[in-house]
Amino acid sequence: MRIAQVTYSTKPRGGVVHALALSEALARRGHDVTVWTLGRGGDQAFFRRVDAAVSIRVVPFEARDDESVGDRIQRSIETMRAAFARAREDEPYDVVHAQDCISANAVGPCVRTIHHLDEFTTPQLVRCHDEAVRRPLARLCVSTAVAADVEAGWGLTPTVIPNGVDSARFAAASGPAGAAARERWHGRLGRYVLALGGIEPRKGSLDLVEAYARLRRGRPDVRLVFGGGETLFDYREYRAAVDARVAELGLDPVLLGVVDDDELPSLVAAAGALAFVSTKEGFGLAAMEALAAGVPVVARDLPVLREVFGGTVAYATDVPSIEEALVAALDGSGPPAGTGRALAASHDWDDVARLHERFYAAVGEEGDHGQAVDLAHRHGSR
Repeated sequence: MRIAQVTYSTKPRGGVVHALALSEALARRGHDVTVWTLGRGGDQAFFRRVDAAVSIRVVPFEARDDESVGDRIQRSIETMRAAFARAREDEPYDVVHAQDCISANAVGPCVRTIHHLDEFTTPQLVRCHDEAVRRPLARLCVSTAVAADVEAGWGLTPTVIPNGVDSARFAAASGPAGAAARERWHGRLGRYVLALGGIEPRKGSLDLVEAYARLRRGRPDVRLVFGGGETLFDYREYRAAVDARVAELGLDPVLLGVVDDDELPSLVAAAGALAFVSTKEGFGLAAMEALAAGVPVVARDLPVLREVFGGTVAYATDVPSIEEALVAALDGSGPPAGTGRALAASHDWDDVARLHERFYAAVGEEGDHGQAVDLAHRHGSR
């Protein structure tokens, strides 16, 4: 099959990571895969090296400092739409797979993966979000919980194909071969709790700051480290609130920004714990990668995370319980690492690609969406 995977950014966000890993796995299965993306801020390539078997099309997207979030979303859709429509005339695809609402609104008839659902107030975002659920030919979700939310909100029944995980890469970072890289992080940061995804409302960053302030009273040697954080949205007010609270509490968290992809596994493997206290998630890829590295995870007690992680992580519901779970994780009294490693290893990208391949074929053969979903489930969608 000739497959177009479409994503909105070159940066390491969850849907982008998913698009690249899935594309590489599909290429290993013999498919002709092209990944389309917007090159924001002059980007001409993705945040990591991509297998040469996968073609890359980066559509230039210039930065405009005076642009509102809504206008930026609309311009993103229009820019990708124009470039993709021109190319599609010359390069017809058997499957077009959009990984986010911008892509789904830009490319026309497509398969859409709904990674998670958000609640927006910006009119352009509300419309983008809704139409990207309703309009696709067929829908996928990476967890049953998100699929249930789609069904409750739109009366549509997505097929569930969970994420894959590059577990071997993170497991290697925690072994003897990764010792020197871990030691470099320890030399720079000491003992630390890690949070990935930057500082934003959905990541529960303010709750984590409050929990860390409590933890630090008894463990002043432990640092709080934030990694990642590129986003289209404007979280300046939230970031200002977090910064103000950090100053009030006399804290000094480490803000790494976007971490080089080659350095990420060792950063994760060197952490004393991963704080994964998001208020909304679709799967929890960063937490699964931490489990692959043998790092204890403290997660927000959400139905989706209970579904994905079961008993392999510690759950918390509020600031006191986040602190308590982090203390237990740092003391080594959380869930055993072996069960988490085994769970991460069970999510293989080649298996995920096989399930997508069958789903694509079912959608193409049947045309009728409901029938395509049933066929995909019978072919082994988990």
